[in-house]
Amino acid sequence: MGWNIYKLLCCCGSSNNSNVVDLVIAREQQAAAAEKRLKEQERRGIKNPERVKRMQQEQQKRDKEADRAVNMGTSTGLKWQMN
Repeated sequence: MGWNIYKLLCCCGSSNNSNVVDLVIAREQQAAAAEKRLKEQERRGIKNPERVKRMQQEQQKRDKEADRAVNMGTSTGLKWQMN
């Protein structure tokens, strides 16, 4: 009997607008929870996240410098001669 009363209240007495607002709020909460899980997953096992970020930035700088050196042809010290 409780189910029948719920059906009557949903189709006759309530506005559709509140259901839409509830869905929007639920989606926002789900999105926030997903972002929180992703951040926690990234930090798992890391004691000092700032240090890790610095190390990653330094590695990126080193990689860029190495790429630049390769592009300039100075990395091996060998010169090609064509006769």
